[in-house]
Amino acid sequence: MIRVLLIEDERDLAETLLQLMELAKMLADHASNGIAGLSLAHKNNYDVLVIDVGLPKLDGFSLCRQLRADGLDIPVLFLTARGSIDDKLEGFDSGGDDYLAKPFDNRELIARINALSGRRSSLVKRLCIADLIMDCDMQKVSCEGQELELTPACYTLLETLMRASPDVVSRASLENALWGDEPPSSNVLKAHLYYLRRALAQAERAHLLHTVSGKGWALRSGVKS
Repeated sequence: MIRVLLIEDERDLAETLLQLMELAKMLADHASNGIAGLSLAHKNNYDVLVIDVGLPKLDGFSLCRQLRADGLDIPVLFLTARGSIDDKLEGFDSGGDDYLAKPFDNRELIARINALSGRRSSLVKRLCIADLIMDCDMQKVSCEGQELELTPACYTLLETLMRASPDVVSRASLENALWGDEPPSSNVLKAHLYYLRRALAQAERAHLLHTVSGKGWALRSGVKS
């Protein structure tokens, strides 16, 4: 079942949308202002956030920026009466994944929520696994305040693994992240993974990188084995 957080201050519209989501077999929570929505987004696990732009206390764009800065990669669908291209660009720039202008067809809303569910937003600016922190704007990785020295390839591998965590990332996906459709021999990927593991070992975090036989690699928090 898809779990949705609707952040909408218009009561009648919110009630209509909540009923619509219930009919679509979705489990929906509701917040009527940006501050309450921010709190719920941090407390609970949602598959999609549906956020009105013109919210009281904290507007939708500012709310999304805060979520991305905090490391939440839940997909965001903006609802707004402001449908100009500049408004849409601002929505995407703030970290939104989709944008639906009012008035809209209810079927389209449900279709877009379904399309976003099961994904992670690629627009999050801060990734965290245990005490390993990646600042995507600065392209720096630190652990307990100490910056890790990473090659560009190792940084790309680590970002790919952190965005997918705790899921397994296949060899093909890692090769695509590094080289697109023209990967070199498999030994080159193994070499980069070796250097990544060595960099993590210097911060005593090599145990976060797991090799899953026959499937790929995963970055997972937990105690040292």
